[in-house]
Amino acid sequence: MYLYLKALHIIFVVSWFAGLFYIIRLFIYHTEAEDKLDGERKVLQNQFKIMENRLWFIIAWPAAILATIFGVWMVIDLNLWTQPWMMVKLGLTFLLWVYHLYTHRLYNRLQNNQIIWTSNQLRLWNEVATLWLVAIVFVVILKGTLNWIYGTVGFFLVGVVLMIAIKTYKRLRN
Repeated sequence: MYLYLKALHIIFVVSWFAGLFYIIRLFIYHTEAEDKLDGERKVLQNQFKIMENRLWFIIAWPAAILATIFGVWMVIDLNLWTQPWMMVKLGLTFLLWVYHLYTHRLYNRLQNNQIIWTSNQLRLWNEVATLWLVAIVFVVILKGTLNWIYGTVGFFLVGVVLMIAIKTYKRLRN
């Protein structure tokens, strides 16, 4: 039974992240459509609203819920919550849910024509999901060793350095 649960959990985690990555990409296009002429803007934004709605409620939300159900089922079935690495993974998963819920808030605002973030801010927001993915994978794969701490911290530091480099490049370019 464990291997079936694990397979289903992985399938829905992959689907959840695919939904999270693509929804932000749609938000970027939706936001950039604001700069188009009135007729083109309206057509594009209406199309993006349809695409966002389908992706969010047909893929992202169901995948998030099913990944969580199968994950919790495994934790209960294997009594994993006594493991320190699992506590870290559950903490990161909680933060991923916070990310998901805030993304839902962004979704609601865009559906109501409230564009509050720039496309560059949305691009940075999209990278946050990547950081959660990498951190969670390091924790799960490296479990009982301290290497997951070094890997996760190192990845976050690389992310920070990349963000600083991108900001510096943009300032120099302008």
